[in-house]
Amino acid sequence: VQLVESGGGSVQAGGSLRLSCATSGLVFDDYVIVWFRQAPGKEREGLSCISRRFWTFFTEYYSQSVKGRFTISGDNARDTVYLEMNSLKPEDTAVYTCAARRRPYGSHCPVNTDVSRRPDDYWGQGTQVTVSS
Repeated sequence: VQLVESGGGSVQAGGSLRLSCATSGLVFDDYVIVWFRQAPGKEREGLSCISRRFWTFFTEYYSQSVKGRFTISGDNARDTVYLEMNSLKPEDTAVYTCAARRRPYGSHCPVNTDVSRRPDDYWGQGTQVTVSS
């Protein structure tokens, strides 16, 4: 199983970036994909989650600080998840990582997310996002 993030970089405040999380080696519908971020000296923060069932995506947003600015989406053909980030702020500077977590049976993304690394999770390597003022 692999999760590979891309799309990070440096941008000025107010700008946009689109992060990608390409998955391989897992049955996409059996997992939820969660975007996290962690800034230096700060705790990991869960941002958003997406799951798929019968080619329909279901989403959940966890962070009040990104609601309305970040949008999670999925690509059925590529088993890839995106995080579209608009109106970026310097406080969005962090390493952004996606993780695959077993989808609860009969359910989709949980209402709240556990930010710890569970033994049966799969995590990407992360991509740096730097927003300058």
